[in-house]
Amino acid sequence: MAVPDQRSHSDGKVWGFFKLPFRGNNNITMSSSSTSHSSHLQHHHNQSNMQVEGSNLHTSGSVSSVARSLLPTRRRLRLDPSKKLYFPYEPGKQVRSAIRIKNTSKSHVAFKFQTTAPKSCFMRPPGAILAPGESLIATVFKFVEHPENNEKPMEQKSKVKFKIMSLKVKGPMDYVPEMFDELKDQVAVEQILRVVFLDVERPSPALDKLKRQLAEAEAAVEARKKPPEDAGPKIIGEGLVIDEWKERRERYLARQQVEGVDSV
Repeated sequence: MAVPDQRSHSDGKVWGFFKLPFRGNNNITMSSSSTSHSSHLQHHHNQSNMQVEGSNLHTSGSVSSVARSLLPTRRRLRLDPSKKLYFPYEPGKQVRSAIRIKNTSKSHVAFKFQTTAPKSCFMRPPGAILAPGESLIATVFKFVEHPENNEKPMEQKSKVKFKIMSLKVKGPMDYVPEMFDELKDQVAVEQILRVVFLDVERPSPALDKLKRQLAEAEAAVEARKKPPEDAGPKIIGEGLVIDEWKERRERYLARQQVEGVDSV
């Protein structure tokens, strides 16, 4: 009976002897496993942080671009009147309106008119390039339809609208309408103008202002039609004034006299 006890005791020692290293290996394996697991978690955490930071950057960039798009566009032009185009109400006739356009920026600016009714409306000039601080008065022509359904004249509402667009250009150049198509990403809408009719039989400040602007526009058109003034007679030496035509005539007469003398 002592043998089974000793075997049991020896077996216990043997198992105890083998269990100690096994337990140590288990601990090493577990510690290495936990270390690799923790490093994997750390790596995953770092990747997550990088992804979150990247998404934050992308989100902030998107938000900033959206915010910029919501900001009001900085005006390059000053319009007078600023939001409306006033026309005298004369059914069955072509009437005129006027608007002053001034470049308030520090660069040359091109502007262009657009309308929802190109068949019955047109502008002069339809577009131009303004230097910094330069202004002009544009004339807008419109055909006024007769009222429908016995509508009172001044109650007629026009659906026609006008849009003025601007484009920053590098410097003085010839105006070409196609530039607004080629650089459409840089085009800004300055204002959308609606039509307001004025009763010609009732004096009003708006009607008086319209008449003044139309008169200024006509004067500017006439001034552009005039040829450039003559530079005047040519000045040679100290105050000696010689008319070029007279000078040519005198040379011609002198030549004729010489030829006459030679013939004799």
